[in-house]
Amino acid sequence: MSARTIESIVAGQQVTDGAGVRITRLLTQAQQRRLDPFLMLDNFRSDDPKDYIAGFPDHPHRGFETVTYMIAGRMRHRDNAGHEGLLENGGIQWMVAGRGIVHSEMPEQEDGAMEGFQLWLNLPAANKMADPWYRDFQSADIPEYTTPDGVTVRVIAGESQLRQGAVTREVTEPLYLDIHLPASSRFEQALPPGHNAFVVVYRGEVAIAGRKLRERQMAILANATDADGVIIEASSGAKAILVAGRPLNEPIAQHGPFVMNTQEQIVAAVRDYQAGRF
Repeated sequence: MSARTIESIVAGQQVTDGAGVRITRLLTQAQQRRLDPFLMLDNFRSDDPKDYIAGFPDHPHRGFETVTYMIAGRMRHRDNAGHEGLLENGGIQWMVAGRGIVHSEMPEQEDGAMEGFQLWLNLPAANKMADPWYRDFQSADIPEYTTPDGVTVRVIAGESQLRQGAVTREVTEPLYLDIHLPASSRFEQALPPGHNAFVVVYRGEVAIAGRKLRERQMAILANATDADGVIIEASSGAKAILVAGRPLNEPIAQHGPFVMNTQEQIVAAVRDYQAGRF
């Protein structure tokens, strides 16, 4: 394998969202063009209820997909399309906002650890006004395998070592892996050269092409026509997510929770939401 190198390392920004939940924002609007089709990545992690108990009350979305991966804790989803589900340890919630949905994500615990990631994946222009869709996948629904090197890989989306993930998408072809590396191990994953990709460490420290990546840092992987994958190494135990996808190369217009292709479409989204048409 000709491995990709790290183009840049981004430190997460401490922000609050929802009703005051403390999160680390790793992928921001500044990286949207570079990491197309991905729009945002948040990491929430705390064992202090004051940091998460207020949750994310009713709020709208249009024009993209949200992927919530719950590492620890319990979160209840409800939306105005009649969907409801409980996201627990190791599970994922995949939601297509499409033409518009209003939902809430509220903790169902008063103490203990709450940890996970929420990823925003853009929809192609042709699908932005599709009907909303939602599904919970519990931990047992996510394919998992262990390499000869002892690395455990959870395949949330895409394909890894001939294991098909819980979700596939034809246009953006997202790959989403949760990788648990024991000490003195390495993991190799094939990546199409044209796909944008990044790695985020959430436990310990890893090395990619000789560069170290520490906890709550995001490595943007360089795109090179002669590189067909990535190699992640760990000298001590570490956990990381690897995300990659095929860029849409379409205009991005965003206003908060609305992501469309033009400003006129954003204005229409705001008017539709205010008129109760989501």
